Amino acid sequence: MKRIDILTLFPHFFNEFVNTSIIKRAIEKKIVEVNCIDIRDFSLDKNKRVDDYPTGGGAGMILQCQPVMDAIRSVKTSQSKVYLLSASGVTFNQSMAHEFAKMEHLILICGHYEGVDARILDEVDGELSIGDYILTGGEIPAMIVADATIRLLEGSISNASLQDESFESGLLEYPQYTFPREYENKKIPDILFSGNHEAIQAWRFKQSYLKTLTNRPDLIAKKTFTKKEKKWLNELSNSSSETLAIEKAKKFMK
Repeated sequence: MKRIDILTLFPHFFNEFVNTSIIKRAIEKKIVEVNCIDIRDFSLDKNKRVDDYPTGGGAGMILQCQPVMDAIRSVKTSQSKVYLLSASGVTFNQSMAHEFAKMEHLILICGHYEGVDARILDEVDGELSIGDYILTGGEIPAMIVADATIRLLEGSISNASLQDESFESGLLEYPQYTFPREYENKKIPDILFSGNHEAIQAWRFKQSYLKTLTNRPDLIAKKTFTKKEKKWLNELSNSSSETLAIEKAKKFMK
């Protein structure tokens, strides 16, 4: 069973997270163990204080190294990998989620206040960010990292459900539909009812490509296309309607 320990000043923040949907089922099936460790429990201050003023001056408060380091060491083993959730970190992505899913023990530290004492970094394997913006603390990012990791663990979700998701193929996921076939004069594309699996696969790839070209063109530059995918791309370029979509996407990219 995999294990994720989340070090936080607000363990109650995760109550619903561990008791909802896929995460709850994965825990009940003993696929993963998720623990929330209260950093304040390791404070040596009689009032359980864990922050202090920044040395050299400046705004805000800094999370002290002693309680955080002691919290890390209380759960860390030779198999542990430790990551601090921080705006200064490497941007978390699906590839990292796959790597984390292979780890036996993952420790996530939720930063807070103005930042953490830099000496804490000597105890971690890396820093993670979920995007170029600032949040109140690392609790929401920790949930995101844990969620993305847990759903990849064998038994959490069927393998078929994971295969065609965004980022798994290097492209964003194609449009999905369900019944009714027509709603408010908007129809599901006829191709999806054709029963021709090869044609449906081609349509889905083309839609994924166009969506990625519009929303995340940076992903296309990183993708290696198969021989079959290159054939479908040639078909796209020879289609006047699709060419128009591509031209619109290029304008958006600018």
